[in-house]
Amino acid sequence: MLIIGCDYHPSFQQISYVDTETGECGQRRLDHSSAEAESFYRGLRGSTVRVGMEASGQARWFERLLAELGHELWIGEPGKIRAAEVRRLMTHPGVGPLTALAFVLTIGPVERFGCGKQVASYLGLIPSEHSSGGHQHLGHISKQGNTLARWLLVEAAPVAVQSDPQWRRHFIHLSLRRQRSVAIVAVARKLAVRLYGMLRKECDYPQMAQHGSHVG
Repeated sequence: MLIIGCDYHPSFQQISYVDTETGECGQRRLDHSSAEAESFYRGLRGSTVRVGMEASGQARWFERLLAELGHELWIGEPGKIRAAEVRRLMTHPGVGPLTALAFVLTIGPVERFGCGKQVASYLGLIPSEHSSGGHQHLGHISKQGNTLARWLLVEAAPVAVQSDPQWRRHFIHLSLRRQRSVAIVAVARKLAVRLYGMLRKECDYPQMAQHGSHVG
């Protein structure tokens, strides 16, 4: 079976897919106006296809197309889907309902970001950089993006440190070299990357902690 997750927009759709038999997976953007999306799905005629997407009043033509081709369509209520991405994040130590909800609503669809560093930058947790004379100097964080989400991550960082021995060693090492506040922000940045990874890989904290949190 080919399973496709569809992030539907009026002019295009961003899909992630996996073939349950071969293990092949990937991502792709399909344009609507050029009939690229229609051609893609017509090319799958005869295959067992399941498409999942949020409910949208602008996708009637798409729903009719999939019905015509015999593809299975699962439609979810956006609010309930976000409530699920929130429950997943709450499995991480230190992350409560407010932090999880703020993170999900702030970053939006995870497909917008290519890696965890982009998420940290979007949240304003990346330190500013100044280079001169061949030397790199890191300054204060940019504090761009959503202030509430950034503050909640910083508040959750000390609790998260207690759950991961590697993070705890990293935090102690930074605290000895720099100010404690700098170390906490560094952990908040790692936490943002891990939460992004949990959403992108669709796994809970125990699974992410077991297999690692590298997300590019």
